[in-house]
This record gives sequence, C-alpha cells and structure tokens, in this order.
Amino acid sequence: MIEVSMPLFERFLEGFDESNRASQAAGCPNHVIWTLGHLSLTMHRMAGRVRGRDEPGELPEADFYTGGGSGGDPERFDTEAVCFGSTPLAEPDRYPSLERGRQIFRNACARLRGAVVAADRGQLERMSKWGNGQMQVGDLVVRVVLHNATHAGQLTDLRRQLGMPRVIG
Repeated sequence: MIEVSMPLFERFLEGFDESNRASQAAGCPNHVIWTLGHLSLTMHRMAGRVRGRDEPGELPEADFYTGGGSGGDPERFDTEAVCFGSTPLAEPDRYPSLERGRQIFRNACARLRGAVVAADRGQLERMSKWGNGQMQVGDLVVRVVLHNATHAGQLTDLRRQLGMPRVIG
C-alpha cells in the first residue's frame, strides 16, 4: 500500500517549487514542505513499530535532526518542526528544499515498505499502544497510509486556494 500510494501522493506536489513550498492559505492548516516532513517522520516512526519498537527510536541522521530552535537545515527536517502538534511556519529556511523533502519522503516510504515486507505475522499482529488504547501493528500501518491520504486531501485544498490546477480529473 505504501509503494502504490507514494506516486499518487507525489502527483499533488506538481507545481510546487522553492518559491511556494512554504506557502499557506486561509483555511489550510499545512504547507507542502511541512507535510512532506510530517509524513516522513510518521512513516519512519511506524517502521520502528513494525520492527518492535513502540517508543520512538533513531531516525536517519541524513534526513532528520532534533533542534527545536529557530534555525533550519537545508538538508534535513527538524523533528520538532514537523511532529504531531507542531505549527507549520511560512518560513522556507526552516525546512529543507522541496527536492530534498521529496527525497526524504521517498526514503521514509522505502523504509516503511521494507519493514512491512520483512515482518512476520507476529510482528504485524503485535498489539501496540496507540492513544489511550492499543491496536495491532498491521492495522496501524494501514492507518499511516490513510494518514498520507488525509494530507494529500489537504494539499488538494491548498492547491485550490493557491490557484493551482487540478491534479486529478
């Protein structure tokens, strides 16, 4: 599902470039570069769950750092700037370039796909804490795919608000 959803999601990136990667619009909560970082972070965290880690583990240093400051890195996402509950800022220098963000997204898709393909039935049926309850890890993987689709929908709204052409239809 991750492998098939990746090129579909990337269709919604058409027309975005360095000049508008951090553009926001009224009623649209996220911009495109934040979305790429957020989805990438979520998929990396889910790959760890598939591999048996419920607590957040190491992330690829080439793709992420935990800074929390006001600066940015042109090659990596700050985990604090794209995590759940973070606020997307219309400050492009706080995020990597769009092309680098796309590569980090692809890396995250590949890592999650690899973890799922290598997982045995027990790893996917294992119960994992989620919110106030628990869910099977395999069900959480499906939830992450739906999470990606939710953010694709947000990009549809953003595209419309920014006057960009439709991607589908």
